[in-house]
Amino acid sequence: MNIFGVIFMILILQRLGELFIARSNEKWMKERGGVEYGQNHYKWMVAMHAAFFLVLLMEAWSMGFELNPFWIPLFALFLVVQCGRVWAIVSLGRYWNTKIIVCRGAHVVAKGPYRFFKHPNYLIVTLELILVPLLFNAYLTMVLFTLLNQWMLSVRIPEEERALRNETDYRDKHGRTRGYPVFRKNSDSY
Repeated sequence: MNIFGVIFMILILQRLGELFIARSNEKWMKERGGVEYGQNHYKWMVAMHAAFFLVLLMEAWSMGFELNPFWIPLFALFLVVQCGRVWAIVSLGRYWNTKIIVCRGAHVVAKGPYRFFKHPNYLIVTLELILVPLLFNAYLTMVLFTLLNQWMLSVRIPEEERALRNETDYRDKHGRTRGYPVFRKNSDSY
């Protein structure tokens, strides 16, 4: 198996593991009164992420699975991003999910990367959608899914912020925490 195959399989297994964690956390939160928001866009987000892997595979195949000449620093950065992913998931613990599920009256997590940034997981996903295609010179995949992801986040982040403000102490905990850089319309919203 080549380097592309190894990285591709690691990412697929990682995503499957995360879905298992998310389902377990969803059950736990809903047993405690968790309410789900953003159901309308969630299916599109899932479809976008599934399409990313398919398009990446096709473009990398068409390029002969050739590695970028700068693959070593790109791969090192990818590993750092993966550490950030684990840090974000572990910091949220049972509250981490791929869906927007909010337990009414819960205290918002403000530890780990969430001390510094409201949505570190979205930044991590954005970096992955850039780094992984770059590793294999899949520039079309990189541009297409970076743009699609930003569009998706323009829907998802406001929905998540609204849910957290309505159901938790989010405004108190994150009133001054930095938001996702692309969406800085006004400081009260993000």
